[in-house]
Amino acid sequence: YSNFIDNLRVYVRGGTGGMGYPNLGGEGGRGGDVWFVAREKTTLKSIREKYPHKRFIAGTGANSSVKALKGEKGKDREVHVPLGISVLDDDGKQIGELNAAGEKFLAARGGLGGSLATNFLPCKGQRRTVHLDLKLIADVGLVGFPNAGKSSLLSKISHAKPEIANYAFTTIQPELGKIMYADYKQISVADLPGLIEGAHANKGMGHKFLKHVERTKQLLLVVDISGFQLSIKTQFRTAFETILLLTKELELYKEELVTKPALLAINKMDLPCAKDNLDELMTQLQNPQDFLHLLEEEMIPANTLEFREVIPISTYTGEGIEELKTCLRKSIDEQAEQVNEEYRKKKLLLLQTSK
Repeated sequence: YSNFIDNLRVYVRGGTGGMGYPNLGGEGGRGGDVWFVAREKTTLKSIREKYPHKRFIAGTGANSSVKALKGEKGKDREVHVPLGISVLDDDGKQIGELNAAGEKFLAARGGLGGSLATNFLPCKGQRRTVHLDLKLIADVGLVGFPNAGKSSLLSKISHAKPEIANYAFTTIQPELGKIMYADYKQISVADLPGLIEGAHANKGMGHKFLKHVERTKQLLLVVDISGFQLSIKTQFRTAFETILLLTKELELYKEELVTKPALLAINKMDLPCAKDNLDELMTQLQNPQDFLHLLEEEMIPANTLEFREVIPISTYTGEGIEELKTCLRKSIDEQAEQVNEEYRKKKLLLLQTSK
């Protein structure tokens, strides 16, 4: 994953409470709390660089005194984290989530100040180790086997400048790009490291790739029309088999990924025989059940993906790129309208039931 960090282990500790004042029944101040606050333009890498010890401790509560019988609360500690963070405890259980700017999560509570109930002795703050797990939030996630042309496509449709080379694993870290439209509408696209067969079992980049797909609104599968072969030791797969294998990997990792709206970009249409291969693929996609015998039984997905659009493209010649951008815009807008409609219906139902 090179310089990209999508998981960080940190230690958090709430502040200790202040001492009570037994003679006058004074209470010490509560210890400060540690909060995670979602903030744009923040990365886990910047947190690690700024705080190499990865320890965040809140302030101690003030002692009770003759001048102030009720001690002041200790200073809270705020840690700015990126959007799309899941907070996990040491057992891997999710205890919090931060998706929008300004959202807060209480990571460690401060201890109580000394009072009659505690014999005027202060309590220590909560302490624990937590994992900050980042899942990229994007409108569209590019899904495809290595060398399908995802990085080239991202560079064509957005302002991103991913590394592009003629070997399998060009993308070793997620890349985010934005498609800009004439009416200033923006759609974010995430190019994620190439899947390989067995990714669901954490082979290759496995879960490091698949977890980022979870937070994308839609999928854009990118497939090489001439087929795919990772190395001479692995089996050659046709474009149709590639689509089924990609679907199977998504399904095995998390079944609901296959229910996301999906589009299909058939890349490398500038190659010889591409037209014949496309005709064959379209026939297979129209009746996938008739061609499932081409794959081993364990590689056949339980549900085949329903593509909203199938767009033949060439990142080399630029063929189909504008059509693809238009289709992505239409699909995202339709999904947003559907969500708004469901929200309106829910609100209306609540109003009717309250009456």
